[in-house]
Amino acid sequence: MITLFMVNQIIALIPARGGSKGIPRKNIKKLGGKPLMAYTVEEALNSKVVDRVFVSTDDCEIAGIAKELGAQVINRPSTLAKDTSKTVDVILHAIKYLEENGTHPDTIVLLQPTSPLRKAEDIDSAVKLFLTGDCDSVISVCEPDHSPFWCFKLSEGYLQPLFDKKFDKVRRQELPKVAMPNGAIYISSPESISKLDGFYSDRIIPYWMPPERSIDIDTPLDFAIAELLLNKDING
Repeated sequence: MITLFMVNQIIALIPARGGSKGIPRKNIKKLGGKPLMAYTVEEALNSKVVDRVFVSTDDCEIAGIAKELGAQVINRPSTLAKDTSKTVDVILHAIKYLEENGTHPDTIVLLQPTSPLRKAEDIDSAVKLFLTGDCDSVISVCEPDHSPFWCFKLSEGYLQPLFDKKFDKVRRQELPKVAMPNGAIYISSPESISKLDGFYSDRIIPYWMPPERSIDIDTPLDFAIAELLLNKDING
């Protein structure tokens, strides 16, 4: 039973606005027969460490689906649901809403609905990493397919190495290991989020995820890849 005043809560926050340019109504577009956001809500609810799951949205249809799935809803003002709106402002709005309604979270777990292949086990492991680690935040990452040490930049129409030319002749196995945020999990305290204006600092612990669970849907091609990976997972 939810009491009027709750402390030390681990809160999962899923930001799901109604607008989307690349894929119209992306957050509720059907993937494998379910709305895209359903995968994130269901895994958050299956977490063994998350106390409550909230969806922040400006959209009535999304709010209805979120409630049907078992999540609670935070009504987001339209001013925080624009293409230019900052995610940190959405989080701070949610924290204020929670505190005004008697919930005082000490850990915020941001789960973007565009990462449908992230598992409850990923959430639990990342939260435990945050709670036991000496850090400001934990961010899920994966190893990129192509190392940035082999990338180029354009200079007066010509390709120039992004880093030192010495890396051109280095074997992939000998290149420095790099991490790329995959968009699936961001964890921090309300105090750090407010102070840092987000999750980034010099004290971030990575939570490594395999590439097959790191798809972040932004384009129709991403959606098609997620469908293939999902079908592969279902069919073993």
